[in-house]
Amino acid sequence: METKETLPQVRRINIEFTKEDLRRLIIPLVIEQLLAITVGLFDSVMVSQVGEAAISAVSLVDTVNVLLVNAFSALATGGAVIAGQYLGRREPQKAGHSGQQLLLFMGEVSLLVMLLFYLGKGFVLGVVFGQVEPDVAAYANTYYLIVESSIPFLALYSAGAALFRVMGNSKISMWVSLLMNVINVTGNALLIFGFHMGVEGVAIPTLVSRLAAAAAMIVLLKRPGLPLRIESFTFHHDRYVVKHILRFGVPNGMEGSMFQLGKILLLSTVSVLGTASVAANAISNTACTFQCVPGNALGLAMVTVVSRCVGAGNYEKARFYTKKLLKSTYFYMWGTITLTLLLLPLIMRLYNVSDEAAAYAREIIWMHGIVACVLWPASFTLPQALRAAGDTRFTMVVSTVSMWMLRVGLGILLGRYWGFGVVGIWMAMFADWMLRVAFFLPRFHGHKWETMGIRE
Repeated sequence: METKETLPQVRRINIEFTKEDLRRLIIPLVIEQLLAITVGLFDSVMVSQVGEAAISAVSLVDTVNVLLVNAFSALATGGAVIAGQYLGRREPQKAGHSGQQLLLFMGEVSLLVMLLFYLGKGFVLGVVFGQVEPDVAAYANTYYLIVESSIPFLALYSAGAALFRVMGNSKISMWVSLLMNVINVTGNALLIFGFHMGVEGVAIPTLVSRLAAAAAMIVLLKRPGLPLRIESFTFHHDRYVVKHILRFGVPNGMEGSMFQLGKILLLSTVSVLGTASVAANAISNTACTFQCVPGNALGLAMVTVVSRCVGAGNYEKARFYTKKLLKSTYFYMWGTITLTLLLLPLIMRLYNVSDEAAAYAREIIWMHGIVACVLWPASFTLPQALRAAGDTRFTMVVSTVSMWMLRVGLGILLGRYWGFGVVGIWMAMFADWMLRVAFFLPRFHGHKWETMGIRE
């Protein structure tokens, strides 16, 4: 283990986050997380009015789109850590310059991804999705062609949201997220119910909402008076900054992509266990997502706070605020978990499912709540502090190995071959959490992560 005496010496700046600062940062993040869930539910209800074939087509293409959303969000968050560290060092011009480079990088990467998606359309629709009914295939093709054109806008929005968060201004990302979701839901309602459009009525609002969100972020980032202001946009690459974006952002993006890919593979395992298992898994995912809302929000806040402390060279404060936010995560997650379990009878009444599916769902939600009370914050909120310090390679390796070995590998064994069914897949996920904690806690208590920040 590295000792403090062997660490590189950096300029140490005093940095403080008051209770009011943390409250202003965290509350909009919680609202943003809740918005994403509730608007997604409204969205899916409206899409269901188009027809069964359209629902199947949209859900198939969205399995890939969710992977893109997570990958861009993780990549942007990792890249924005550089700007956060410069803000901690009281170097706003360098922070703004790194923001410019992040926008350029995300724009170029997203254009390449969009090109690959269009060139590989036949492979995705024909091979990845397999043999589907002709009407489902036609709907999927239409939806794919429209929605994938929004990839660059999604990437720029993700970059802008990440930059505002490291400034500590999560209210902006919340309002732009609200704008995007309102446009999407309103557009769906107008085109589906008003103009009686099919899949186009689902796809076009997604494209327009992402375009509006990206434009809003770019305009807002140019406002004077921001701690991190994008004064102009550039096509010139700064090799030093890009190197750090690659070092901080790419492992984060790859980790997010692998996580989502693993979940997609597990869905195929759940699907062979029967209709009751599929329904129980869907209900459990929705309920358990609500249980983790505070943890996800406080994890994003952790990136802002710790990156600024690391930039200031103040690792004592980085540890102090990490512990403070981790304790808050436990406290608020206990609250949401308790609320979910108390409301479980009401939640189950909302779903018209078989007794078998309902029994599976209740068992899974109770298990998830109990285990998450102990393990989830240390598994997912704590490593955000390591990522904010630049220790992204370590978190990527641990998370990826744990994901594929336990959540996927053990999940398939327990669920499909050892007779535990859908409950076994969730048990494997809990084992994944345990392994993550076994690596992340010692790493945080050591000093290696304190050597990973920017030094110039």
